[in-house]
Amino acid sequence: MDSINKNIVFVSMSDAGNGAEKVMLMAAAVSKAPMIFLTKVAVDGLCLPADQPAQFITSKGMIAGFLGLANAIKKYRHDFTIIASHSYLSAYLGFLKRIGYIKSKLIVRECTSVFTRFTGIKRWTYRIAYYLGYPAADLVICQTDLMKAQFISHVSYVKAHKVIVVENPVDITQNLLKADVFVNDPDLDAEFICAAGRLIPEKGFSILIRAYSVIAKQYPALKLLILGHGPDKANLIKLIYELGLERQIILKGRSDNPMPYFKRAKVCVVSSIKEGFPNVLLEMMSLNHVVVATLCAGGIESIPGIYKADVNNTDSLMLAIKDAIELHTPLKKNSTRRYLQNRQPEVFISSILNTLSFRDLYSNC
Repeated sequence: MDSINKNIVFVSMSDAGNGAEKVMLMAAAVSKAPMIFLTKVAVDGLCLPADQPAQFITSKGMIAGFLGLANAIKKYRHDFTIIASHSYLSAYLGFLKRIGYIKSKLIVRECTSVFTRFTGIKRWTYRIAYYLGYPAADLVICQTDLMKAQFISHVSYVKAHKVIVVENPVDITQNLLKADVFVNDPDLDAEFICAAGRLIPEKGFSILIRAYSVIAKQYPALKLLILGHGPDKANLIKLIYELGLERQIILKGRSDNPMPYFKRAKVCVVSSIKEGFPNVLLEMMSLNHVVVATLCAGGIESIPGIYKADVNNTDSLMLAIKDAIELHTPLKKNSTRRYLQNRQPEVFISSILNTLSFRDLYSNC
């Protein structure tokens, strides 16, 4: 990657420790390329490696970040490949390219299927943003075939040949190292089911809690640990108390390093209702051979070695978790390993850049 690091820059909305930002950091780190963040979050930010070049436009908020972006990318306007990952940010960069301010290549990565996830005014604002900026993108990266199909059906003014699927990466080596870091938490010494993510309805934690309430009757010593914070916390606490499970279900809050929990869990669970693709699933699979996931994103149905459940279905999730507990054996362990190896960060960024190079070569013929 040393040969290309001087010609790539990654642009992200913020250094919040969310899935899209983690993907961008993995790609930037393996490319040895700089990152630009519109704003720096006050808490729960990404842990940037010491050797990762990074520029923060502001810490005053997203609007100030957008206002300062044109100046921040001035030295990257020509002869670079700019890679971005957020719909509004990607649209703004595309608009700057459409008016001629940016001459560099622009690659945009979709975080989620905005036109199926959002409704009303919010979806309308996305429609306007996409129309203004996305036609200028040289490549649009989708996480799954389903996301690509949804994008093409809603964004007809972007040529279909520009839209490709590149599966999200997972850094197995880093996950293994982080999993062995000592964590002073007595809950790690107990048997537990582990889930992680923002406490929002889309993550399906209320469904997981209801599924666990059935499992707890048979396995009362088996706890449920949920890592993360978010606006749905009060509702989840209320549900936990209504079910009388306040001693068995623990909302741990956000963890800077959830890997030790994933590694030591009896079962890891992804209970989401709708996702672009849950990066946490890949992290769990890299550390634990007993993983349950709902079919919340395209491609999950074909992942080898995991237990699967229907979305938004308490009974289906409960049965999948029970199977995982009672069998407690990895499914197709070798297939799982190969699946993850094909998602290494090096594979991710090389696939994108090779596709861009091929398209450039083809267009010049």
